[in-house]
Amino acid sequence: MQRTYLTFQHNAKLHALQTVVTAVRSVAGLEEANKGLFKQAKEDDHVVVTEQTIFHPQGGGQPSDVGVMKGTDGSSFDVSMVRMSAINDGEVLHFGKFADASSIFKPGDSVTQTINTEKRNLYSRYHTAGHVLGAAVRHLLEKEIANFDELKASHFPDSAACEFQGLIEGKWKDAIQTRLDEYISKNMPVEIDWWDEDDFKANGLERLIPDRKAMGMTDDEKFRVVRIVGAEVYPCGGTHVDSTELCGKTNVKKISRAKGTSRVSYVLP
Repeated sequence: MQRTYLTFQHNAKLHALQTVVTAVRSVAGLEEANKGLFKQAKEDDHVVVTEQTIFHPQGGGQPSDVGVMKGTDGSSFDVSMVRMSAINDGEVLHFGKFADASSIFKPGDSVTQTINTEKRNLYSRYHTAGHVLGAAVRHLLEKEIANFDELKASHFPDSAACEFQGLIEGKWKDAIQTRLDEYISKNMPVEIDWWDEDDFKANGLERLIPDRKAMGMTDDEKFRVVRIVGAEVYPCGGTHVDSTELCGKTNVKKISRAKGTSRVSYVLP
């Protein structure tokens, strides 16, 4: 089994891509672990696997891209969910439905993938904004909050939030908003880079080194990082806008606390 090449990680501006189908499976025939990745799928839906993909799979706090694949014979497949396989390491599963059940792709077919650009741009704005918020909170409170650390984040538009270790009181909301506004308006460049363990150490960021084995990576592969120039660096496989200003006005909604952690939620207009 060949891992799917994640084209979007190397060129996120590419919103259409010609590639080759490697597998077509009915949802009914999937392993239970893979069926569970998209519970809304119907038994007569299909999964398409391709050599490369510009579809970002749901993961890392970012929603799945949606869109369409079209064959050279006019066959069409609407992509409604994309996930990494729970069975085959590195394989990307495109869940969806063929427009004509009698005209489906077969392995070896050439297809053109096209993503929904409006949704991709929205998800990219939310993902970058989440990292900017994380940087703002870290720089403001790292030395103010006992045992502070960044934990995880959701960049889904209806539930966007960053979680932190330590208790952040509500009195910090205005200060966080001010620092966030400052970073957004500074129009900091957002750059994608590829690092190995030595790069993290050279930048004093040993705490961010991902678990290579857990990610199924070989010893010579590099980790993808997003650098918000002038703020922070994050290991990240998601899509982003080119500068902080492109996030647009980012509003801190509220700060909630539970079991020693704090959740700072945010929303874009």
